[in-house]
Order: sequence, then C-alpha cells, then structure tokens
Amino acid sequence: MEKIFKEYLFEKHFLVNDNGAANAAGNDQTQVFEVLFSLANLFNISVVEGKELAQKEMIELASRLLGVNVPKPFYEGFPATVKELSPDQLLFDQMVHYTMTYGFGNFSEAGHSLFEKNFERTAFKENCVIREFTILQEEEAVKQLAEYVENLLASSRPLNDRQFQMVCEYVKTYHYKVQQCASKNTTVKLMVKLRDLRFARFLNLSDVIKVLDEISYANYLNENLKKLNLRNQDRKFLTSVIDELFAISHVDEVTCFEKKDVWCGLLHHLHYQPKCDRAREFLADMRGKGNRSVYSEFERLLSVRNVRGAVMSLKQGKGSGALLRNLDYIVSRIEEPEDLKFVLENLGTKNNVMLMQLLLHYTKLRRPLEKQVRSFRFTKHNVMRVHQEDAGEAARRKSMISLGQSAAISKFVEENLRQNLKGRLGKVYVDETMKNLALPLQETTSQGGFGVLAKGSRLAIPEGKKIRAFTYWEKVNDIDLSVIGIDENGKQTEFSWRTMANRQSDALVYSGDETSGYNGGSEYFDVDVEEFQKLYPRIKTLIFCNNVFSGSNFETCYCTAGYMMRDLLDSGEIYEPKTVATSFRVNCPSTFAYLFGIDLETREFVWLNVARGGETIVAGATSLAFLLDYFDVTQKMNVHRFFEWMATELVTDPAEADVIVTDDREIWERANAGRQDDASEETVKEWIQSHDFERLLALMNQ
Repeated sequence: MEKIFKEYLFEKHFLVNDNGAANAAGNDQTQVFEVLFSLANLFNISVVEGKELAQKEMIELASRLLGVNVPKPFYEGFPATVKELSPDQLLFDQMVHYTMTYGFGNFSEAGHSLFEKNFERTAFKENCVIREFTILQEEEAVKQLAEYVENLLASSRPLNDRQFQMVCEYVKTYHYKVQQCASKNTTVKLMVKLRDLRFARFLNLSDVIKVLDEISYANYLNENLKKLNLRNQDRKFLTSVIDELFAISHVDEVTCFEKKDVWCGLLHHLHYQPKCDRAREFLADMRGKGNRSVYSEFERLLSVRNVRGAVMSLKQGKGSGALLRNLDYIVSRIEEPEDLKFVLENLGTKNNVMLMQLLLHYTKLRRPLEKQVRSFRFTKHNVMRVHQEDAGEAARRKSMISLGQSAAISKFVEENLRQNLKGRLGKVYVDETMKNLALPLQETTSQGGFGVLAKGSRLAIPEGKKIRAFTYWEKVNDIDLSVIGIDENGKQTEFSWRTMANRQSDALVYSGDETSGYNGGSEYFDVDVEEFQKLYPRIKTLIFCNNVFSGSNFETCYCTAGYMMRDLLDSGEIYEPKTVATSFRVNCPSTFAYLFGIDLETREFVWLNVARGGETIVAGATSLAFLLDYFDVTQKMNVHRFFEWMATELVTDPAEADVIVTDDREIWERANAGRQDDASEETVKEWIQSHDFERLLALMNQ
C-alpha cells in the first residue's frame, strides 16, 4: 500500500498489514510479540484489534510520524541547563553560533553551547496517555479509505492539502469512479491534477475561471489572471473543458459576465474557436459591450438604497447562497428596521455549513464594527491572507453593523440551522468532552498529521503538567519557533530568539535559536501555566508560531511541529515520542504558520493550525489579534451541540443510542456488547470519534 495511505490511516489510529492475508496468517509469533512490545514501549501504542497482523514495518512508520530521530536542540540539556546560564552567556553562545553558520557557512555539524555544563538525564518515568490502534489487512484498509474519500467528496468545504492529496492518490491508484463532488474547489483541483474531463459534470461554464486560476497558480505561480502566458498543453486542456461544458449544456452565461474581462482575455489567449451555436453566441456576448451580470443590477439598486429590490434581484438571479455570502454588505446598507426583517425572511437555506459559519461570524461581534480595527481574512490556494485595516480605510468605511443587527441575524441563523438539523440521527449519546471540540468548518489552511483537531478545539492541560512545544527540520538553514503573548487590551509581547536571552525562567524556557547542522535543527519552548500567570499576570493568551527565517517556503523543506504534555519535573530525553500529543508536517507554500495557543485563564490548549500567506519571516512583525476569534468557536458551535441538535433524542445510556460520539472505546464496546451475535439486532452502533473529520463533514453537508 502507498505510503500516503498508511500515514493517513495512522492519523485515524489504524495500522496496515499489506503482506497479504496468507502471509499475515503465518506471521512469526516471536516477531509479532516484538513488534507489539516495541510499539507499546516506544510510543504507548496499544493494539486492541488485529494483534496477529503486527509487522516490523509498523515500528518504522510510527517512528517517522511521531518522531524518534529528532536533532538535538542548541542546549542539549534543555530545560535544566538553560536556567543555569546567565543572559550574557546565552547571548554570547548565540553570537558565536551565528558567526559560524551565517558568517562562515558552516553547516557540517550542529552548533551547540560553549558554556553549557554536562547534563545526565534520569530514566523516563512520566505517565502518558495510552493510544489505542487497530491493525487492518490491506483489503479492509482500502475499504476504510473508500469511506473517507466518499465523505470528503460529499463535503462542500474545500479540502486541506493533506486530504486532497489522499483523495487524488486514491482516485488514481484504485481507479475510483467519482459519483459526487460537492465542492467546486475540490472538483477543479482534481480535474487539473488528473487532467480528467469527466469532472466537468460537476461544474458550470463560469467555473472555467476557477480552472484557469488553479492551472495558473499550480503551474506558473501566477495569481494575476489578466496576464496569461500558458503553455500549449494547458491551452488545449482549457479549450477541451470549455467545449465539454457546452456539449453537456452546463452553461450559465449570466454568471460568466461577473468575470467578463478575464473571460475576454482567456478566449483571446486560447484563440478559441466555438464548435456549436451556443458557444458562438457566448463568444459574441463576451466580445460585446453589454454586461448582463446579476451583480450589476444588484449594485445599482443598493446605490439608490433600494435594499429590498437588491435582495430580490440577487436571490432570483443567484439564489439564497449569494445573499448569505453578501450579507455583511447588504446589512451595512440598511437604514430601516423593517428592511432587516425583509432580508432575514428571504435567507432560508438548507446549506448548513454556510449557516454555521454565519452563526460563528455574527456571534463574535461583541461590539459594533465601527469601533473596531478590522482584520480581513480570506483563503486562497490553501493559505490565509490577512489585511489589517489602516486609519484611512477605517475613516472611509461604509460597512457598519450594529450589535442589534448582529444579534437579530445570529438568532435567525441559529433557529434556521436547528430546524434543518432536527431529528436526523435518531437516538444519540454524546460524551461531555465533545463540548470542547470544534467542527471542521474552516480547515482549508490546516496541515495534516497525528493528533490534529479542528480549529478552535480545546484540550485541558492537566495539573502537574506543562506544555513543551517543538519544531524540527531538515533541508533549510533556519526555522524559528516563537511565542506571542496577548494581554486583555490586545498588546503583544514577543518571546523568541530576539528576546529570550533576558527572559528565561521557570515560567517559560527556550531551547536556544538553532540553525541547521548536518542533521537539521530543533527548537523547544516549555510553558508552566501557573508560573507564567504569576510572572506575566496581564497576559491572557499565548500564540505559538513557526517561521522560516532564511526565507524559503515550508513546502521546500522538511519541517515538523507539535507539542508534548510533559511532567513539571523533567525526566528522560528532551523529545519523548510517548508524550507527543500531536505531530504534524508544516508544508504550506509560505514562510509563516500559526500552530496553536494557550488560554491561560482557563488553562486550556487551543487548536489553530493556520498557514498564512505572504513572506513574513519574523513572528513579532504582525498583529495576531484576529486569531482570538478561534478561541471563542466552541462557545457557540461545537461537536456536542451539533449532535444534540441532530438527535431525535439525546440519551445518557450509550446502550440505548443509535449513534455514539466519544473517544472512549470502552463506552462503545460496552454499548455494543452482544449485538453482533444477536440476530434480532440490526447493526452495530455507529461510533464517531474526535478525529473523524470525514464523517463530520459528510453529516454537515447532508
């Protein structure tokens, strides 16, 4: 089985034996025991099903994904030896290190401290969470992957790079016939990657501009569609796509007028020759002076304050989805309360994902927008782009939404959403811990790996434990791990290679700024929440960032990031795979990524996992305040509430449930006891866990 499939299944707590059923049945029992012992001893992996299928390749897979051969940090005795050094010693160490690496270009070996004393580590003796895994034969694994692929393709949300790569490889490897593809983004990327015109049946003619954008960026890194210089093979492919869409009558001419300039440029660049009467008419319309775009009429009506006319024009021409996407703009132009009521009455939609996004958006407006400095965020090519409003833009601002308006919209959206979801799943048992988990609504910019959760998800930091954040890398000179503290007024305090020489303490310890040696480099931060609150009482939030200081994009190197849950009293090696709560590849096409945060007031770890576009190479150079929105996600919408709204009845006894939502295998097994052997029972209960993104996406889009 291909490496990408094994890695994807590992993230779902599956291991795969691909030696064939006959070979698996004849496994050497001594080898089986040694593999099971190694998995338990090195990684705290307990195989609960399929133990007889264990094979030694599984140890190598776990080693690669959870990290075993991680380069040592600059201070090899971190954190104990770092605390013993003075600020002058710390600073001098780094100056010598920089001179050797940047000055002399010496990367033949890793640089380490001149002043650090020898440090002998005690044996590892920390309590760690046991990870339960199942071993599948290859045939079972392929079926499991097929289920993931079907659920991902049923989602209208764009996939992150990890999910897309898996789906694309599955379609190629197993000649999978795609029956549905709800996301235009996913459809376009699959069509371009596989050069398969059959995906055209999921698109309309207006989507050709999306195809052009994907080709331009993927093949030429060009984001300006008005400046085209495509190779002949790409021109031929785009021509074939246009011809195919006319052939199957997926032609929405009016929508194409929204991008008329780009269409004119593309048709000219392709020297397009129409093959049917409708195509010839379309070509003439695009070359003509008229513009039948729905948005032209919509804008005209809004300009004369005819909100109701604009709403009906947009709804009739584009549907309810267009109203939802332009809701901020429309509401900001409303002057009469009755107009807001009219807008809401025309918002009815079955698009639950869009409703959930709106619910989060309007719930977070705690104060009128006219009093805020706004951050505008959008996603393009799977990275987040951020624009911070300046004083001049704020002064010219016309889009203003009051607290009353946002509250009215939030209430309407929630009622609409609850009605859509009501009674879809029968009896449901939901673990209380699911209240802290977010739904995968905004994962396009996420990076995949073991232990990854949806943005905004929260995990309690147990008493007696600290967070050890880490990053390690190869094939690049210098990656920096940084921490930014944010106080109640939004003021930022930077803890990084630039500031930590004078700030090492029991509250926050830094491993030193390391540039790559022959085997790469690594950096760490230790955070003791209680001590940090004592030392920095005004700081309420911590944000962890990764950036490539040497300027390369993450996708051109090998970089892993994550965190460990460690005892306050250190034992064992700096990097202990047993304690790794998450480990994921940072491989975005940019130099900057937000990793995760800590809510110091609630003592909770908060998931971010956001790839940011641009060329930022220093963590403290940008505002991070907009990330605080993710800290509020689970207060309004979370996994528990989602299933509560879908249930015909929320039950407290798992044995009575049709669907069980928990990470506790024991609860699921007890609820299913005897069902498989009882012919009177229909099926085994459905079990949904926190890492089942694919199933959640499918349910959200039904």
